[in-house]
Amino acid sequence: MREQLLELKAWITPYAAELRVAASIVGVLLIAFVLRYVANRLLRRFFVGVSDRAPSVEERRRVETVGKVLRHTVSALILIVAALVMLNQLGISIAPILGAAGVVGIAVGFGAQSLVKDIFAGFFLLIENQIRVGDVVEIAGKSGVVEQLSLRRTKLRSYDGSVHYISNGLITTVTNMSTEFAFAVVDIGVAYREDIDRVYAVMRDTADALRGTADFGPKIIGDLEIAGVDQWADSAVMIRARIRTQPLDQWSVRREYLKRLKAAFDREDISIPFPHRTLMVEGGSILPTPEAPEAGARPDRAARAT
Repeated sequence: MREQLLELKAWITPYAAELRVAASIVGVLLIAFVLRYVANRLLRRFFVGVSDRAPSVEERRRVETVGKVLRHTVSALILIVAALVMLNQLGISIAPILGAAGVVGIAVGFGAQSLVKDIFAGFFLLIENQIRVGDVVEIAGKSGVVEQLSLRRTKLRSYDGSVHYISNGLITTVTNMSTEFAFAVVDIGVAYREDIDRVYAVMRDTADALRGTADFGPKIIGDLEIAGVDQWADSAVMIRARIRTQPLDQWSVRREYLKRLKAAFDREDISIPFPHRTLMVEGGSILPTPEAPEAGARPDRAARAT
């Protein structure tokens, strides 16, 4: 056994320097991956704890977004330092590389101004809390849910499933539909002969009933606000109202409210009018077109009546 060890030592001795460098590189890689794993775990646990103590959903999304960006940045820094240390172990002096990096950085900076602009814009988007992962936003002419946010670009997914990748440098105006609260805005058209105050009462009763349900009650954080008669349209009096909701719940609340309000108008015999037209016959007489059927009436019955 001893003789075999001596033979192995004699065989390894000529390659001792190379093996030492290889072992150093392997050790650096192992340390880098361990540090990366530990740093990611610690950062994730830290931001999860902060997120759990966040007072609102918005703050929770902001913490999660900053945590993801910080983890990616720390991972990149660890890998860059590991690469420099491995180059030093191979006998390549990193001092000239670092010096040249400054000169090259200046040259590249002129050709990569858009990249620098994207990074700075992404940094301020995070610091100023303009966008977070999970928000519904409209930026650069595109709208959708923010699925990914980095210092360079923002990933949006629209309602039809399309994915938009937008460079942060192109973002000049942000329309965030997920901040603090939202409004479910509805425009209701009723016939001119209807009593507007009665229509208001039915709208308020329907909103109160919706807020009392288990499914939509937690989504609604305010009573129905009726702005009043907004327009005298061709065939209807337009009434505008809104309901304050939790962020991202305005669309579901609006759809359910319109559904329930249609049923309430049918019960109360409140007409939702159709467009009316008047035809001028060449002889000069005026022939009114058949009036549109009332809510709930069958079209063939109305035609026969005319």
